[in-house]
Amino acid sequence: MIPRKSFLTKGTGVHKDRLASFELALRDAGIEKFNLVCVSSILPPNCKIVPREEGLKELKPGSIVHCVLARNDTNEPQRLVASAIGTAVPVKENNYGYISEHHSYGEDEETAGEYAEDLAATMLATTLGIEFDAESAWHEREQVYKTSGHIFDSFHTCKTANGDKEGRWTTVVAAMVFII
Repeated sequence: MIPRKSFLTKGTGVHKDRLASFELALRDAGIEKFNLVCVSSILPPNCKIVPREEGLKELKPGSIVHCVLARNDTNEPQRLVASAIGTAVPVKENNYGYISEHHSYGEDEETAGEYAEDLAATMLATTLGIEFDAESAWHEREQVYKTSGHIFDSFHTCKTANGDKEGRWTTVVAAMVFII
């Protein structure tokens, strides 16, 4: 059971009930009608990343669908929440890549997204034996990774939201969804 395709998605939900807020975030992401099974961090070899709309067309309501899911929520007014998925794709499609999830408070979309991307790229780089300075800034390491000839690309998707001003639950999700 190895996924052949995957897609990224994200969403936000606000509701007085925490679970309903999560459901609304899944609806916003377009994945509420599936039975989601969270998995860890491997992008399978030869797994093609497709646009969300294309991926959703291949899934049927009620299906058991595997995904890497980042989820965060708050009921504190104006508290900034973030959920991000980072992905690192190897040059050789026969090799596996990495996916990371990151959930944080107080980080803007760019910061949280780049952190998740950095996590995925660093995991892949260490697996491939790429030497780098772990203390250097992400943009410096990103260049080392991409010029190494082993990492084709890295990217992220991130969703942030400020907590509802009336204290209702605010949920953000980001996911890499797999198609078997």
